[in-house]
This record gives sequence, C-alpha cells and structure tokens, in this order.
Amino acid sequence: MNTNSKSGKLAGASILSAVAASLCCITPVLALISGASGVASTFSWMEPFRPYLLGITILVLAFAWYQKLKPRTAAEIQCACEEDEKPPFMQTKMFLGIVTIFAFLMMVFPYYGHIFYPKADKEIVVVSSDNIQEVKFNVSGMTCASCEEHVKNEVNKLPGIVSVSASSKEGNAIVKFDNSKTDKAAITKAIDATGYKVSGEVTKENPPHGQAGHVCGPNGCK
Repeated sequence: MNTNSKSGKLAGASILSAVAASLCCITPVLALISGASGVASTFSWMEPFRPYLLGITILVLAFAWYQKLKPRTAAEIQCACEEDEKPPFMQTKMFLGIVTIFAFLMMVFPYYGHIFYPKADKEIVVVSSDNIQEVKFNVSGMTCASCEEHVKNEVNKLPGIVSVSASSKEGNAIVKFDNSKTDKAAITKAIDATGYKVSGEVTKENPPHGQAGHVCGPNGCK
C-alpha cells in the first residue's frame, strides 16, 4: 500500500472518529431539523467516550499528515515517475486539508451547536401575579449546550412559559411559568419527549415578579 493510499484511508478514519466524538451533541440538532424530537438523546451514552474519540481523531490526522509530508524515498520517487499520473483527489493534500477542517468543526460542535436553535421570543400577559410558579426539574441525559437548547426549545413551545434555563452540568432545567396556562405535568411531558428524562422536581417559592396585568417574556416581567 503506497503512502497516498494510506493517507486517504486515515482521512476517512479521522472523519468517522470526529463525528462519533460529537454525535451526542449533533443528534439534538438533527432532531430539531427533522422534527423527530424524541431521538435527541439517542447517543448521549457516548459522552464518556468523547475524550478518547477526540484523542483518536487527533492522532489519526497527525499520522495522516506525517505520511503525506514526510520525504519520499528514492524507490517511491522512481515508482511515481514510472506511473506518471496524478493521484486520485482523495489521496491529495487538498483533500486531507478539507478532512482536517471538517474533523475540527465536528470536534468543537458542542461549543457552537446551540446557534441552530431558534431564540424564544414571546410575551405572556399574566392575569394574576400569584399564578407565576418556578420549578426545578432534575433532568438526566443532557451532555452539552445542544442538549440544553433542545430542552429549552421544547418547553418554550408550551403556553404560559415565562422563562426556562437548562444546565447539563447541573442536570436540571429551571422553568418559570404561569400555572393558569400550563402545569408541571405538561412541562415534564415536554422534557421527556426530547428523550432526556425528568427524574424529579423541586417547587420553589414564588419569586418576585410583576404585578397583575404586567407583561412577562423569556427575560422576565416588565
């Protein structure tokens, strides 16, 4: 097997490992685009393996570039002259460069995946300030910012949601809502529909908020 052929196969291997490394965060975005919300958590079990997959990707790419850039032996030069033909595109430095950029984008996907989610921008007229309730839901399965945005996106589809935040680090989602328009059961159902599961909840005392008739939105009451 010649050097060009080796680098081509290594490039393919690096793509697979890079995609696998971020699959747990790519899936929620694909679920959003396809409308199949429930598959968002399908690959969350892969998160513990992410550091190893990232390491494999970097090592494979480094070796592929080494194979491509190392000085050729006299036998390889003579063989290339005898063949007197251009290598296939998938065995060129340009292709390896494209693969490297793609692999890098896949590896850092968890840090920018949230940009694919729409921003919540709705207003809620609170008939009575006593209706505002805040509940912390313990949620299992979230691993990155994409997971958090997926949960927030689904909860914000419900009527009466004032604000919602989610944390994969803390494993929870904190929802402030008008309990005359929605309830904890509906919010739990919305979160569970993403594939991430509510494992418990804590109801907080009513926080300070606007008075009756004030308008509340995702950033609080005005």
